[in-house]
Amino acid sequence: MTTAPTANATGNTTEARRLVDKLWSYCHVLRDDGVSTIDYVEQLTLLVFLKMAHEAQSRPPVFREQIMPEGPEWEGRGWPELLKKSGAPLEVAYTNLLEDLGNQRQNTTFHLIFNGARNRVHDPAKLKRLISDLIDKESWSGQKTDIKGDAYEELLARGAEDIKSGASQYFTPRPLIQAIIDCVKPTPEDTITDPACGTGGFLLAAAEHIFKEYGSNLTPEQRQHLSSGGIWGNELVRNTARLAAMNLFLHGIGHPTRNALVRAKDALAAPPDQRATLVLANPPFGKKSSITVYGDDGKAAREAIAYERRDFWVTTTNKQLNFVQHIASLLEIHGRAAVVVPDNVLFEGGAGETIRRRLLKEYDVHTLLRLPTGIFYAGGVKANVLFFERKPARPEKPWTEKLWVYDFRTAQHFTLKQNPLTRAALEDFVQCYRPDDEDRSKRVETERFKSFTYEELAARDKANLDILWLRDPSLDDAESLPAPEVLAAEIVEDLQAALSEFAAIAETLQQARGGNEADIADE
Repeated sequence: MTTAPTANATGNTTEARRLVDKLWSYCHVLRDDGVSTIDYVEQLTLLVFLKMAHEAQSRPPVFREQIMPEGPEWEGRGWPELLKKSGAPLEVAYTNLLEDLGNQRQNTTFHLIFNGARNRVHDPAKLKRLISDLIDKESWSGQKTDIKGDAYEELLARGAEDIKSGASQYFTPRPLIQAIIDCVKPTPEDTITDPACGTGGFLLAAAEHIFKEYGSNLTPEQRQHLSSGGIWGNELVRNTARLAAMNLFLHGIGHPTRNALVRAKDALAAPPDQRATLVLANPPFGKKSSITVYGDDGKAAREAIAYERRDFWVTTTNKQLNFVQHIASLLEIHGRAAVVVPDNVLFEGGAGETIRRRLLKEYDVHTLLRLPTGIFYAGGVKANVLFFERKPARPEKPWTEKLWVYDFRTAQHFTLKQNPLTRAALEDFVQCYRPDDEDRSKRVETERFKSFTYEELAARDKANLDILWLRDPSLDDAESLPAPEVLAAEIVEDLQAALSEFAAIAETLQQARGGNEADIADE
């Protein structure tokens, strides 16, 4: 049942919108100076954090919190220093401040946010306005968590619309995230991670679900668990990890001077040092891995950097297949996962077939959601959500009994602008999933929701899970065709997907050629 928003909730939304509009108003000015939208959000992150650190230090003694480094050399530095200066001295002070802060408090949220940070606003007058007019006039610590957090989340969403900056690859559609969360239902007892967390959307949604569902019933120990290590993520790109850490922090998750809940590292580089009961992920698309992985089969592909993953079933340089293996290894026994994967993970032979067969046998792969095109900012994406659970070893019988497939792709037409994906559009899938019923035998087949037994799946060529049975009415009836702009968007998506596949093939052939030349040289 959907309830009408309360006056307080409506007021919070209005205030968050006001804050977004105010901060975003300056992005267009900086874009003329070559500052991309995602770079602008990064600069806001640095400056807002400095402002909040100053506000924490300015509280009455009993509530005061020391976030900035201490010592004579730091006297007068930080936000007050930036407010006092202008012109070239401001630019120098800001640049030096970022560099000095980046060397402080190793492994903390503070260090993650400032380490490697750079001033990208090289017009001192515009930097001054950003500091004095847009940020200093707001009381960030005084804002409610949902206001400043929602405002920041909206800024990230707008940044993802800047396709040229590449930011879109780190942003999963929030309606999709919410539907997944509504299916897996995180609890206060869960340890939750995302090994490719982007800007932290999955982690944030999981935390918000827990706070909303359990609220005042959360014990102090559960709150401590959630805010200081029960939720964590990995992100390869440090600048994006910085945004994720700030996103969580503004939503009340994490602490500036404690261990960072987002780790800026390659999750695939080593076996997990910590396991989770719930993994939520949308790993980066793109087939080739930047490193060599040694699987349990002892094989290795030729790449510049090598490391061993004896917990992997098979060796491959396919990044998505490696993430599936990593997530399988990352789960605790009875842990559950929801992972966004491209179509090739469902049908690719070789390593792909090996991984699918092992996953079907050793894990309970129970649900597959086929996604439509037109919902991701990154073009050419044909994706799915794979839900599975880790089980104890049971050699005599496969753990997957039935895979339930929901076809949300056929005859579904979305675009980012004219017809964007909504949470309501995914409600039928959530109802078919039956989140409140652990007994999946009670699921009911519908036109879009079909089940396939393990025997049927194992008998398919290469254990192919790329299963479709519906036919798009528009293929038979011209009057059922989508609007021209939707058709155009879908054509662009298909062309981009085809180009991506051709690029992957060319890359694979080039890699194979390089390997052959190396073999000849060795001989």
